[in-house]
Amino acid sequence: MSRDQINVGIIGFGTVGMGAVELLETNADWIAQRVGSRVVVKTIVDLDWKRERRYTVRPEQQSTKINDVLDDPEIDIVIEAMGGTHPAHRVVADALKRRKSVVTPNKELIAKHGAELLNLASEAKVDLMFEGAVGGGIPIIRPMKESLAGDRIQRIVGIVNGTTNYILTAMSHEGLDFSAVLKDAQVQGYAEADPTADVEGYDAMYKIAILAAIAFGSHIDLNSIYREGITRISAADIEYAHQLGYEVKLLAVAARHHDALDLRVHPTFVPVDHPLAAVNGVFNAIFVQSDPVGDLMFFGRGAGSGPTGSAVVGDVIDCARNINLGASARVPCRCYLNLPIQPISEVQTRYYLRTVVKDQIGVIGKIATILGDHQVSLVSIFQPHLEENTVGEGLAEIVWITHQVQEAKIQAALQALDKLDEVIEVANLVRVEGK
Repeated sequence: MSRDQINVGIIGFGTVGMGAVELLETNADWIAQRVGSRVVVKTIVDLDWKRERRYTVRPEQQSTKINDVLDDPEIDIVIEAMGGTHPAHRVVADALKRRKSVVTPNKELIAKHGAELLNLASEAKVDLMFEGAVGGGIPIIRPMKESLAGDRIQRIVGIVNGTTNYILTAMSHEGLDFSAVLKDAQVQGYAEADPTADVEGYDAMYKIAILAAIAFGSHIDLNSIYREGITRISAADIEYAHQLGYEVKLLAVAARHHDALDLRVHPTFVPVDHPLAAVNGVFNAIFVQSDPVGDLMFFGRGAGSGPTGSAVVGDVIDCARNINLGASARVPCRCYLNLPIQPISEVQTRYYLRTVVKDQIGVIGKIATILGDHQVSLVSIFQPHLEENTVGEGLAEIVWITHQVQEAKIQAALQALDKLDEVIEVANLVRVEGK
């Protein structure tokens, strides 16, 4: 039997928390029809209520004490919107133990402690939902857990960080270097004052870990995921990518190869005819290859008050419906495997290699010989013709595109190139998507 009212407490009233509250209150009548009960935001906890916000709430909703939510027996659902793991981990665990359902978009928390928290939720017979943790407003967690539950997922590759995609898109369209675009992204509010989590790939790593755990039913050791950010990508790399028929994207990759997983985050040359190549700005996209359904792509805004707030509210509605039904997901963590993650040295892919060399006869032959000696086969050799020499008098740039090769072999080749007198610098090495 449906209750007249289901109460929600929110901890954290920043971008995501504000988006969730605004949607819950603005669409209250519509949500009540969907749930069969009024869903009411009773208490909102934040440390700073003097800060000006786009959406304001009533004084009686405001609190600075987390226990005003945790200790309130009338609050049925807790939205954790603080971010990070401390004190979020303790707060979520306490809420679950007190038999309150929890909704969180906190990707770091779920990536690091999701298995433990799901088991706590199952024991308490309440829900833990986290659709907003990956892809913002893009529905991806629920389709992976439900719609594709009977499929055998083979590979996931996605653009899952809006900040880095905005930066790379601006670099691509405007021909600017990373540092200049980053400053603009910070001014525009697309990048944090400390952008490390985004530009060094941590945010994308947490997200691909969550997707991989769901897709492959395996515990994921975050320390085993190869992670590389976008800080070494230059305007030259992007220009050469265009000339060769690619766009540069920060990709998160998850695949299962027999009894091991390939999990990595790094910049990638993506062929212009690949669906992910056209995903620009702050948009995210996740490409899933599954048997028997085939190829699927999930696309949309990956962050922000509206998109992530939408995902949070969708989870709140599911929790509220379950409360009315006297049920919950009650599913403990289904990560029943402990598949090893391949070290990056064993991964096989294609590569873009940019070298700065002495502009002398025979240099290309010497480098090609070293690559061949290390079983690195070449697709093409490209010497850019620029209006001005940007690498120095008597020097030249040469770009190499390889066939698929094991990472260990190309790294050994790079060590040999470092010893070649004619090679001034190996300026960059970027992986290339596709066979």
